[in-house]
This record gives sequence, C-alpha cells and structure tokens, in this order.
Amino acid sequence: MNQPLAYIHPEAKIADNVVIEPFTTIHKDVEISEGTWIGSNVTIMEGARIGKNCKIFPGSVISGIPQDLKFAGEKTTTIIGDNTIVRECVTINRGTVDKHKTIIGSNCLIMAYVHIAHDCHIKDRVILANSVQLAGHVEIDEYAIVGGSSAVHQFVKIGAHVMISGGSLVRKDVPPFVTAAREPLSYAGINSIGLRRRGFSNEKINEIQEIYRIIFLRNNNNSKALDTIQIEMPSTKERDEILNFVRNSTRGIMKGYINKA
Repeated sequence: MNQPLAYIHPEAKIADNVVIEPFTTIHKDVEISEGTWIGSNVTIMEGARIGKNCKIFPGSVISGIPQDLKFAGEKTTTIIGDNTIVRECVTINRGTVDKHKTIIGSNCLIMAYVHIAHDCHIKDRVILANSVQLAGHVEIDEYAIVGGSSAVHQFVKIGAHVMISGGSLVRKDVPPFVTAAREPLSYAGINSIGLRRRGFSNEKINEIQEIYRIIFLRNNNNSKALDTIQIEMPSTKERDEILNFVRNSTRGIMKGYINKA
C-alpha cells in the first residue's frame, strides 16, 4: 500500500487492501480491516478499530479525544463494525474511564455532520440522519432511526426499531418499536412500517400496539401499566423486551400521546 500524499503512522495496522485517499492522516494505535475505504482529508486518531468494508467519507474525525473535562488521557478506543458508512464531517470521540470505548455496530449509516460523543454504544443497522448530535453515554439499539438535526441527552437509551422524528430533543428514554415526535418528545404510535419491512407479522404488530395502549393511552402510571401487561398478556420476546426496557430506565421514558388540537 503506497499512499505518498497520506500520512500513516508506522505503528498503525492497516490491512493490505484498504484504500486510503490523499491528505488523510492516520495516527498510531489504529487498526483498519480489509476492504475499507478512507476518503480524502479524514483524520483517524489513536484507539480507532475499524472493521471490514467500511466507508469513511472526507472530513470525518474518528476516535478524537473526548470533550469531557474529566478525561485524563486514559487509553481508550473507538470501535466501528463491518460494513458501516460514515459520511462527510462526522466526529466520533473515543471512550473515557467510564466504559473505555465508544462502539458503533455493523451495517450502520452515520450521515453527514453527525457527532457521537464518548462512551456511546450504537448497535447494528442504526441510521443517524444528517446533523444528529449524541451526548456522552447514549445507547441506541438495533434498527433504530434518528431523524436529522435531533439532539440526544447524555445517558439516554433508545430502543430497537424506534423511529424518531427529525429535529427532536430526546431527553428521556425511548422504548422499543415506537415512533416518537412532537415537543416535548412523545409517543406517536408504533413503528408499524419499519416492523413490517423487517418481517414482523400483523399479529405481532397488534400485540406490540396493545402493550403501548396500556402504557401510554390508558392514563396508567408506569408501575400500574407494567403490572397490567404482566398479568393480562402472555410472555413473548417483544413483551418482555418492552417490560425490561421500561423497568430498567434510569432517566424515565418519554411522555404518552399529546393531543394539541
């Protein structure tokens, strides 16, 4: 691999068939797996671990030092899974002493100008649209989609198969399988279109919808809603995933449906 117009630290571990375009800088303690393409003017800093067949577009900064005043130079990493696309001018900070790593899963799409702060954990097949801003310690489960220009508060958790409207301020946890919109961010139904695309049956979608009717539409507090679901609905993977998410929420879940008409 000969890249006379790129700087690659001699200690970086780069697979033989990685393509690195001119004017890119790759620091030491970086690992890049086979088939990955690194565009021009990308900066990949210490601690980056980039998987196979990724694409990182111009202007991105991967594994930058955390924007956290408590960071004391500890050895931490940024891990990006296989087949993930990172578009122009994305910034991804590596971990701190809290988790020691920032993780982005496989088959994700991180659109232009996204910021992912320290210690975030983004699972597989997540889409973050343009200019999404994630504070530190955010967790996003698989297949979630966050609309453009949304801002996510630190320590927030977003469940699997969630769809969040563009321009949202996400201050509370968003449980799995739902759509979320409005200000303050509120339940706007289940993500039925996304669920059908991923093979969920009508019966399963109806089950999920009934669970969220109990949580968000019947004027129950969370404790009463969870007790009702536990008693009235048989145990299934999806039911238990929702119950566990709500029970384990440390920030509390978003509001129920708000009718402003």
